[in-house]
Amino acid sequence: MKLSRFLVPYLPRLIAGVLAIWASTTSAGSAQAEPAAVLGAADEQAEAPPGTDWVRVLRDAKGQPLALEVAIIRYVPTRLSPQAAAAGSEYVDLIGAVHIGDRSYYRQLNRRFREYDALLFELVAPEGTVVERGRGTSNLNPLGAMQNGMKSMLEVEHQLEQIDYTRPNFVHADLSPAEFLQSMESRDEGFAQLYFRMIGQAVAQQSQQAAQGQSADLDIFSALLSQDRPRMLKIAMAKQFESMESMLVSFSGPEGSTLITERNKRALEVLRQQQAAGKRKLGIFYGAGHLADMHERLVDEFDMKAVEIDWLEAWDLRP
Repeated sequence: MKLSRFLVPYLPRLIAGVLAIWASTTSAGSAQAEPAAVLGAADEQAEAPPGTDWVRVLRDAKGQPLALEVAIIRYVPTRLSPQAAAAGSEYVDLIGAVHIGDRSYYRQLNRRFREYDALLFELVAPEGTVVERGRGTSNLNPLGAMQNGMKSMLEVEHQLEQIDYTRPNFVHADLSPAEFLQSMESRDEGFAQLYFRMIGQAVAQQSQQAAQGQSADLDIFSALLSQDRPRMLKIAMAKQFESMESMLVSFSGPEGSTLITERNKRALEVLRQQQAAGKRKLGIFYGAGHLADMHERLVDEFDMKAVEIDWLEAWDLRP
């Protein structure tokens, strides 16, 4: 409760930036799902080609939010015939992660993960780190403390508590803390620089929303005063998630960043290693903010194409 009270004055300006960080990282301090039904205005969203959108708010015909959904997109080599691609003998799935979500969301992911020859996952941690089932993330880690505080406010679960990382097909595909810091140093990046860039992007995003007659400040403060506070906060935050991808592109800049670019490079290095080892049914489970860049790399560097999209419900926003 103390953390939640501390966050209240800062939520309107930090919310977009915090969501971007959540969507891009998990730290050591931290059966296939049926496609969701699409109603009314959401029909237009469903027509976007795979690889265009990674997070969306599903709405009913009246525009009322029903759920925050995250994409799982399948890629196949362009050399495969349509028949071979449809058979599902060789593919890579990009699986968007939301690091705090409903228990049912993680339950669906755990079932789906059993299907892969190898499931590549993000975790800034030393190689060989064992993520015990249900371990959660420490409040000693600033990002972990933020996630834990918001988890309590939104009445949701944390990814590290719900995902079973002990399964034998799980493969670590991320930088170690030492590599992360070394990359930041070589790029002349610093945590203070990232923090202020995050704040700047959050303010810019909210200014754009204000020009469109929207107000994150009003949404969040109204949610805090609501008798249905957890759900209303989820709705306010879900709206910020929808514009997260463009924010992360500008957050990284033209030269990329350690947070996104270098970690994606490592993940795809591990993907090549797994392919060379004969693995053909592969999944990459990374924060949704990473996946636009990964999409481009799979298309350009791996000669693959997106052929199928499923939407998993991460947050239930219904009354």
